[in-house]
Amino acid sequence: MSEFVRNELARRLKGSCTCGKVSYSVLDEFSYASYCHCSNCRKSTGSAFKAFAGIEIEKFDLVTGSESLMQVGDDRGHDVRCSSCGSYLYSVVREGKYVHVTFGTLIDIPTIRPTEHIFVGSKAEWFTITDDLPQYSKFPI
Repeated sequence: MSEFVRNELARRLKGSCTCGKVSYSVLDEFSYASYCHCSNCRKSTGSAFKAFAGIEIEKFDLVTGSESLMQVGDDRGHDVRCSSCGSYLYSVVREGKYVHVTFGTLIDIPTIRPTEHIFVGSKAEWFTITDDLPQYSKFPI
């Protein structure tokens, strides 16, 4: 099956920033999903963790708002926010090959759910993990 036909058959999810200037679509074919408790994710989200799902970059499409993007980092790895409302939309990671979509910006419901907590070694002291998902001090091995 060609890549075009596969993409046409796959379910696409929509996502956007708070103000609506930036929107994206992504195939509902995420490879993994996690809760990250590292200090960078906590600072960038203003929360106890970042809930995200990872997918190959070619399965992610910016639909509107390229002129409203604010990129922090370089082409091999960076965070992307809306420059108007500040919404943290996604990160480009793994040498520019994957996108980590922040769950909070998805409009549609993905089939994947986070399966682990990562970087709990730097978890916020004031937050208690109350589920039974595996916890890893850094990346899982």
